[in-house]
Amino acid sequence: MRGVMKLRRTYGIAMMLAMAGVLGGAQQREDEPRRLPDGRSQTEAILKADHKKMLEDAAELLRLAEDLKMELEKNDRHVVSVGMLKKTEEIEKLAKRIRGRLTRP
Repeated sequence: MRGVMKLRRTYGIAMMLAMAGVLGGAQQREDEPRRLPDGRSQTEAILKADHKKMLEDAAELLRLAEDLKMELEKNDRHVVSVGMLKKTEEIEKLAKRIRGRLTRP
């Protein structure tokens, strides 16, 4: 009876060690940077593309904000056009998109 218990305990410990080795090896592979077929780091390529998109979005955001400012200056304080509301929605959308890219892990 004691021999069976000892064998079970030894088998259980061996299984735990084997699982720890498998999980440790999987984590080690995840830490290695992924490479694109041309040899560049996938992370660097994504960051570069995101930076380019943020610059484009920021330029569009600036253009929309300037257009909105001109419309506000041109109109009376009691006038709110549908175009002005659409521009504010587009400004919000662009700002959220930029913020999302900046806070991405």
